[in-house]
Amino acid sequence: MNTGHFFEEEYILENRRARLEPLQPHHYPLLLPIAMKKEIWEFTSNVVNNEVDFERYFNTALAERKAGTSYPFAIYDKQNQLYGGCTRYGNIAFAHKKAEIGWTWYDPTLQRTGLNKACKSLLLNFGFDVLQLNRIELKTSLLNLKSQGAMLKIGAVKEGIFRNHMITENGTVRNTVYFSFIKEEWEATKESYEL
Repeated sequence: MNTGHFFEEEYILENRRARLEPLQPHHYPLLLPIAMKKEIWEFTSNVVNNEVDFERYFNTALAERKAGTSYPFAIYDKQNQLYGGCTRYGNIAFAHKKAEIGWTWYDPTLQRTGLNKACKSLLLNFGFDVLQLNRIELKTSLLNLKSQGAMLKIGAVKEGIFRNHMITENGTVRNTVYFSFIKEEWEATKESYEL
């Protein structure tokens, strides 16, 4: 695949459970009610306490795609026929054949329902099979045990903890746990992801 036009293309990724749509302005009112659920943001590096905060977050995601630094998606849950959150590819380095899956959040009512696995399946398959990546990484706060458990459950390998890794928007120093998938391991396990 020619990755030179990656950010200009409109990729819709879909399986039986989920559809990932390139994030567009029309998604804003559909995602806003979900984003106002404070528990979503508890362990993220972003501060989203109100509509102004979310508008800034949302517009940053759109701007990052224009700048060629990330590719955000709106998550549509086909089973429940509603929009359920957001995710994206970020820290994309095609020269090194790697990217990160992150900035992922779901309506709390959709957590632990299989939607996360369906979305990760789409992103991993596309990343390894179409984009020809060698490595896809994920990370989360050391304090976010639920997210760490979800990453392990979907087969990601825990690599380690980056101590004092970042300062969040609220000024907290965060320790970050890194996980990854690599191409060779994905080839051996992707059949268990077929949805």
